[in-house]
Amino acid sequence: MPAGLIEGIYLFSAILFIAGLKRLQSPVTARTGNQIAALGMLLAVIATLFAQKILTPVEMIGGLAVGGLIGAVMAKRVQMTAMPELVAAFNGFGGLASALVAAAEIVRVVLSREIAAEVPPSAFPYISILVGMVTFSGSLIAFLKLSGKMTGNPVEFPGRYPVLIIGTALIIASIVWIFFGGDLILCLLMLAALAFIFGILIVLPIGGADMPVIVAFLNALSGLAAAATGFVLSNSVLIISGALVGASGMMLTNTMCVAMNRKFWQIMVGGFGGDSQEEGAGKLADGRTIISTTPDDTAIMLSYARKVIIVPGYGLAVAQAQHQVRELADVLQEKGVEVKYAVHPVAGRMPGHMNVLLAEANVPYDSLFEMDEINHEFESTDVVLVIGANDVVNPAARHDRSSPIYGMPILNVDQARAVVFLKRSMRPGYSGVPNLLFFEPNTRMLFGDAKDSVSELITEVKAV
Repeated sequence: MPAGLIEGIYLFSAILFIAGLKRLQSPVTARTGNQIAALGMLLAVIATLFAQKILTPVEMIGGLAVGGLIGAVMAKRVQMTAMPELVAAFNGFGGLASALVAAAEIVRVVLSREIAAEVPPSAFPYISILVGMVTFSGSLIAFLKLSGKMTGNPVEFPGRYPVLIIGTALIIASIVWIFFGGDLILCLLMLAALAFIFGILIVLPIGGADMPVIVAFLNALSGLAAAATGFVLSNSVLIISGALVGASGMMLTNTMCVAMNRKFWQIMVGGFGGDSQEEGAGKLADGRTIISTTPDDTAIMLSYARKVIIVPGYGLAVAQAQHQVRELADVLQEKGVEVKYAVHPVAGRMPGHMNVLLAEANVPYDSLFEMDEINHEFESTDVVLVIGANDVVNPAARHDRSSPIYGMPILNVDQARAVVFLKRSMRPGYSGVPNLLFFEPNTRMLFGDAKDSVSELITEVKAV
């Protein structure tokens, strides 16, 4: 295949990447945006295989068929609750692939006597290995935390910072040693091992409350590793796609930090939030207690309301109640009730988790509103249903200066006329901070599995 044609396909693929990324800005066009970007990557992969003469056409078709089948099965079988850890795994394997390709290219160039003298020393291969292995091991820990295979609490140990400083020095030394004639294989193995350990030490102290930020950051690192590998291979489409992923990941990381009113360095320090195993108290020191309610009482409130806002959280994903929630909204709308959804930027365990979850249940895109768009509407709302959310509606973020979440932008749920919490228990959210909204006089607690509770609400609302 002519070199000019290859570069033309690469350019067209890059245009598809940018167009797909642009369409990801809205839930309405996100699905087609994803398909456009996937088409761009498919064309880039096929063009690369032809250019490098790596596989025969038959082998290409076989590889595409096998990979497509695996992808289709995963897309169908993976539950929405498992989507955050799946994204973390994809980030990790992307970083590992970049590191392996860069290492292979280094070995190929150095061991090839014919071209070794023509290739100037470059830092890009070592950057790719470093960032790729940090991404791989960090994503592995994120996967284990998000999937519940290890504790979601911060894991800290004495002397962490001295270890990180020493590790950083050794990483730099292993790269410098290569340029001063050190044993190539030994230096590469040392660099990869140190970077692997470094990634683990970075993510271990991160608690569950900060996981949306870490997932976005690891996504950015996987893109940067790919871009560095693109420079190693002189592959323009890999440079462009890696840069797009890296830049968008960094922007998303910053957006998540703003949504939590926290600095990035504070998140990387770790030690905040996790899997709280303690039940929250049902009474505050000032004597206020929670007020429980029943499905039939809640159904009456909903049926006679003019406006209802539903606030989804990770508990909704765990209960797999998104289809029941959409059905409840449909029933209320048939009664003339205005129903909207308020989605906080860090609701769930990865950016956009709630949007994807609700889209799976065919919730209309124009019913989904971000925090800044809908916060002013809570004052005129009759009933707010909070399903599985916690920290993102906690008024302590506004009033309690001693709270770890003070200053975090929240949904103004407490300003509604009535609030109904659907929860299994009084357990606090990922931050471990008790939710003061539970004890407000306009709040009612509806305990039980969210899916069962919403199903009962549907039955009761129909009967009103």
